[in-house]
Amino acid sequence: MADSGESSSTQTKRRRMADAVGGKAQEVIKEDYGKAKVIVSDAAKSQAYLYPFKGIIYFLTHRTLWKPFLSKVGPYMALSTGVIVGMFTLTYIPQLAILVFVDGPLAVFSTILLVLNESSTIINLASRSWLVQEALLDTFDGTLVARNRTDILAEGREIKSGSDPMARLGRVLKNPFAKFSPKAIVRYIMYLPLNAIPVVGTVIFIAIQGRNRGKGVHGRYFQLKQWSAPRQSDWLTDNVGPYTAFGLVATLLEMVPFASVFFMFTNTVGAALWAADIEAKNTPMAGGTAPELREAAKKAE
Repeated sequence: MADSGESSSTQTKRRRMADAVGGKAQEVIKEDYGKAKVIVSDAAKSQAYLYPFKGIIYFLTHRTLWKPFLSKVGPYMALSTGVIVGMFTLTYIPQLAILVFVDGPLAVFSTILLVLNESSTIINLASRSWLVQEALLDTFDGTLVARNRTDILAEGREIKSGSDPMARLGRVLKNPFAKFSPKAIVRYIMYLPLNAIPVVGTVIFIAIQGRNRGKGVHGRYFQLKQWSAPRQSDWLTDNVGPYTAFGLVATLLEMVPFASVFFMFTNTVGAALWAADIEAKNTPMAGGTAPELREAAKKAE
């Protein structure tokens, strides 16, 4: 009888513990779901996801912006061809052999997405660090000049007189486009195992890459505004939805084999157009500039 009582007591404790864990799990899921809804809602309202496409249209209709792009097409295509061919030759079959156990027949497609994403990351890492850094900087600044936002560039670049936006760009006073940090590479490798989860894992992995991509699209804009690191962090936190949306679309476009160099430049144009609209308060997310309000409050204290 005593043993029966102890067994019943143990089972009761286990049930209570299971119920407590289940309750906490439900709370976390509800909280995360609520946050996700807010992020998606903010992204939709801001229409930030449209700026990569606006960048394509603006780039195609403003030939003067093509100069930096055309000067880098040849070297970039050579780099892209080497990386993509090499990655599919060396890594496709081994990764397919692993993913086929979890994805089944879909592994053929999820492995292609994975290799393309890996290739895109390597190409971005190499090109942004050594090949197209200055060209992207000129494209961003040239777009601001074309939009008559030379006031933003006052602290970061000398501006000449004339009608051609690219010809007006003078000496660079500040260069913000940082190379890939070791932390970014480590973070990429950390999330790589997500691709082992059938279909959903690859989608989540790309979404995370898009979120990280979005955080860096306005590095030049923040520097031109002379925003401190805490102020940048506040702004990105308050507008995580819009920046994630932009970054996700930009990441997907830059995953397109061989066309990625074109989209890299059009995404830069889109980011500059977005910055110009933020300055003009011509975008929903700019209505309440949270970092500025916080700084004003701190000064008032």
